[in-house]
Amino acid sequence: MSGLLLASSLLTNQHSGPAAPPAAQEQPERPLPDDTPLPEIPGTGVLREGDSGHGVYELQVRLLQIPGLYDGGAIDGRFGTEVRQAVARFQDRFGIRGDETGVYGDNTRYALMLRTK
Repeated sequence: MSGLLLASSLLTNQHSGPAAPPAAQEQPERPLPDDTPLPEIPGTGVLREGDSGHGVYELQVRLLQIPGLYDGGAIDGRFGTEVRQAVARFQDRFGIRGDETGVYGDNTRYALMLRTK
């Protein structure tokens, strides 16, 4: 019987604090369904006229850093005609190839990021 008392005493002492339910301690990983899109990182992906959001805002900020591209342009997160024209001027001035004219694709993004903060 003394063994039962000792075991009982050990069990009681181990659980003196609030116990977390087992499910809260370990959550199994659940794979995403195949058709669930991954979240987009702001500032990545192709941007073109008609787009809006944080990525366009970042683009506008960078375009303003290079004189003569987007001077006085709005920083409103909307990819309009002025932004398209500024991207096209940037592509032309720095010889960026591989993206459509006026479209902020991977090659244009890389070149602009090298030249701005």
